[in-house]
Amino acid sequence: MNDKVIKFFSEEPTVYQGSSKAFWDDEHISKGMLAAHLDADNDGASRKLSTIQKSVEWICEQCPNTNRKRLLDLGCGPGIYSELLYDKGFSVTGIDFSKRSIAYAKAHARETNRNIEYRCQNYLDMDFDNEFDIAILIYCDFGVLAPQNRMVLLKKIHRALKNGGILILDVYNEPYLNTFHEMQGVEFEASGFWASAPHVVIWKNRFYRETNNILDSYLVITEDSCECFNTWDQIYSEKTFTEEIIRGKFEMTAVFDDVCGKALTGREETLCGVFTKKV
Repeated sequence: MNDKVIKFFSEEPTVYQGSSKAFWDDEHISKGMLAAHLDADNDGASRKLSTIQKSVEWICEQCPNTNRKRLLDLGCGPGIYSELLYDKGFSVTGIDFSKRSIAYAKAHARETNRNIEYRCQNYLDMDFDNEFDIAILIYCDFGVLAPQNRMVLLKKIHRALKNGGILILDVYNEPYLNTFHEMQGVEFEASGFWASAPHVVIWKNRFYRETNNILDSYLVITEDSCECFNTWDQIYSEKTFTEEIIRGKFEMTAVFDDVCGKALTGREETLCGVFTKKV
């Protein structure tokens, strides 16, 4: 354990180096993740419900005559977007690799009589073929993936969409760096997000200038374990964003400041693109 602590401070992870453990399916951490998703007034895991509702209205504008059109919600979590889009007339399939989130989504769909298909699956492993009219990947999840996995995902989405199908996704824009500061710290909690037992969290964040990546890294130490959790983001410009998606055989329709359809200024912390499958 001492070696892990020393390594945490003395060595910087390579870009997109993974975590020692998958936190999204950790029995304790996944409870906190689900609670954060369902907090309507918090941007911690999903955006605030008021923002999600605006986003859904705008997504519907990008795909008129929604009735019976098939929508693929990638990284659907507990189904917040999926349910609202279902209510707008889409036939929805949601994919997420968190067992707890998918279990919640399935149960809530049954309770509310919504006929939504949910799959507990890594979307890098999906195998759809010419099935969907629209695919969405919301909350800057695209940049969490390493570049090679982003290209795998784009190929999977391209195959999943029908000819003329639409892809909507958002990413972090360069102005995000204006509020980013490299820091590190140590905290003790008797019980908290990372563990139910007493634990120490050593954390740091870093900006990798050469590749425009941000890392948030957490070393969580309990009485009998020591785990490192790394979360990555890619920072884009409008040019690098559109070029990358176009390489995945998509045509750009439009780029906006956010996933609510705000006209592009380039001064906001996010970019949102609407792309069409290129045949």
